Amino acid sequence: MTSLDTSTTATVDVAPASGTGTGTGTEAPADTGTRELLVRQVRLEADGVVSLQLADPSGKALAPWEPGAHLDLVLPSGLVRQYSLCGDPAERHHYTVAVLKEPASRGGSREIHDTGLVGRLLTVRGPRNQFRLTDAEHYLFLAGGIGVTPIVPMLAAVAALGRPYRLVYGGRTRASMAFLDRLGAIGGGTLEVLPEDEAGWPDLDAIVSSAPAGTAVYCCGPAGMIAALEGVCERHLPPGSLHVERFTAPVAPVAGELDAEPGATFEVELARTGVVLQVPPDRSLLRVVLEAVPSHLYSCEEGYCGTCEARVLDGEPDHRDTVLTDEEKDEGKMILCVGRACSPRLVLDL
Repeated sequence: MTSLDTSTTATVDVAPASGTGTGTGTEAPADTGTRELLVRQVRLEADGVVSLQLADPSGKALAPWEPGAHLDLVLPSGLVRQYSLCGDPAERHHYTVAVLKEPASRGGSREIHDTGLVGRLLTVRGPRNQFRLTDAEHYLFLAGGIGVTPIVPMLAAVAALGRPYRLVYGGRTRASMAFLDRLGAIGGGTLEVLPEDEAGWPDLDAIVSSAPAGTAVYCCGPAGMIAALEGVCERHLPPGSLHVERFTAPVAPVAGELDAEPGATFEVELARTGVVLQVPPDRSLLRVVLEAVPSHLYSCEEGYCGTCEARVLDGEPDHRDTVLTDEEKDEGKMILCVGRACSPRLVLDL
C-alpha cells in the first residue's frame, strides 16, 4: 500500500471545547438545521482529493450523526453541494468531508479546491442520512473513487460489531484513491484495492455472485458503476439487498420518475404563510416555491441529492426522485426539484 504525502495541510485554531470527542461538554442543539461552521483544516488526502474539517467557532459539540450521513455546504459563491461525512461519529467537535476536484463539475469542487477556505465560515445544513447502514449478517461494500467517503465510517462501524465484510475499492490510480491507509487499519474484513491502471475494472458479476446469503450490498461511485451493479444484483440477490448513494443522476431515468410527462398545472400552498402558487406544466415545483421562499436550499435539480426536500401536509405528491425511500415517502417527504402533484393542490410545510 502506498502511503500518501499528506503534509500539505492548512489549519486554524478554534475556541477550545470542554469534554472529549464522545460528546461530553457543551451539547449542540437537538435539531440538524442550518448553522455556521468554521473551516478549521484543509488537508490533502490523495491526488485531486482534499478533506475539510469543520467545527463550531465557539467549540461547541456538533449534532450527532451515523455512517452514511452527509452535509449540505453553502459555498462562498452561493452554490450548495452535498458531501458525505467520512470522519469518526464519536468525534463530536468537528465534521470531516472529502472533495474530489472534478474539472467537468458544475463548479463546486473547483471552488473548494481553489478558494482559501481555512478560517472562513460556511453555512452548513445537516447532518442528514439517506444512506443508512442496515443490520445484516454480511456486508459487501463497493466504492468507486471519491465514492469511498461514506464507506469509511461504515466499515469502522461494521468492524466494531464483529460482522464480516468485503470492500472492493476501485479508482483511476492508486495515488488518486483516498484513505487507503485508514481503510487498511480498520481490520476485521477483506479489503481489495483495484486501481484501474493496475487491475482494470472489477468483475462485478463474480464479486456479487460469490456473496454469502444475507449479504447487504452498499455502493457509492460513478453512475455507470451503479447502473451495472444494479443489473448484477437483480440477477443474483434478493430485492432490497442493494443500497446506493449517487453523486450524479442515474445513467437512464427510472420509468415513471425522471422521464415522466410534465403533467398538468396544480396549486401549491405554503402552510407557514398561506401563500398559494400555481405550478404550470413547463416549470418545476422547486422554481415556483423559490419565488416565495428564496432561502430554500437546493442543488442538483435532478432528483438525486435530496437537498430541496420538503414535507407534504396535504395532497398527493407525484414522486419522481431517486433518493427517497418508500418509508420516507409515506412519512410525507418530497423532493421539490422533480416532484409534481397527483392531486389538484399540495400543501407544503414551508
